[in-house]
Amino acid sequence: MSSAKKITFRSSEEESFDVDKAVAIQSQVVKELIEDDCADVKIPLPNVPSRILAKVIEYCRQHIDLKAWDAEFVKVDQTTLCDLILAADYLNIEGLLDLTRLTLKDMIKGKTREDILKSLSSEKYTTPEEKEECWRKISEILN
Repeated sequence: MSSAKKITFRSSEEESFDVDKAVAIQSQVVKELIEDDCADVKIPLPNVPSRILAKVIEYCRQHIDLKAWDAEFVKVDQTTLCDLILAADYLNIEGLLDLTRLTLKDMIKGKTREDILKSLSSEKYTTPEEKEECWRKISEILN
């Protein structure tokens, strides 16, 4: 990320922290300041002490890596994604369920029910009834 645009945060003790813009804009406050042209590359944060700002920046950096990992993780076919949703729901893994639900919603946006059922793998769901049952379960979870 070293070639990315840098933003400098200034803590309450006037200590400077240089971070990539992608890290900085995880803060909605910072993002809005930048979008509204209310801030250049130096942003004072008079209510945040240096030791806390360092921890916040660490969290934001790690979160960017997790977002990239999440995006790669859900690059699967629709059947696998549906199976992941069912497993996450059964095991009550909220983060995985949120990620897979959002991904499936994006994947099926604008498709008809029939198109969605057709795209379910015929190896896993061999009969129309099996596909219908899978879709019924998924629909309950999506809502």
